[in-house]
Amino acid sequence: MNLNKAFILGNVTRDPEVRMMPSGQQVSNFGIATNRYFTTTTGEKKEEAEFHNIVCFGKLADISSRYLRKGSLVMIEGRIKTRNWVNTQGVKQYRTEIIAETLQLGPKNSQGSGSLGQDYNKDLEKEQTVQDTIPVIEENYMPPADNASENKQDEINIKDIPF
Repeated sequence: MNLNKAFILGNVTRDPEVRMMPSGQQVSNFGIATNRYFTTTTGEKKEEAEFHNIVCFGKLADISSRYLRKGSLVMIEGRIKTRNWVNTQGVKQYRTEIIAETLQLGPKNSQGSGSLGQDYNKDLEKEQTVQDTIPVIEENYMPPADNASENKQDEINIKDIPF
């Protein structure tokens, strides 16, 4: 059995570009940036960004063109596809894309909702509050060991598991 599935949660890097296929079906293209936080062996905290090309067809193309803007938070579920072609200089080129199967919009914020005036400032304040409360969990994070003896009695003994 084979599986080709991708889940991407990140911010849109450019407004969706919409075109029509010869069949009349809409297709949209846009980019998403995802961030990875990690600590080096020397203890230095680093952030690394990865950029993904997204392609939506039909109804998803329509939704993405109407509601997504640069900076919007979005989750895409889809499959990975690599296209190749020969450019005008005769060089073979490759492009890896995620073909969207489902799209989940993030919360409305000042960039995506088109708010003006006071609503704009309120949205900025809400967004800042949300960003301050979202924890960043690093890869290979190990929570500190709990040395309290009263929690020892609550632990599950492997021998007590019936299977």
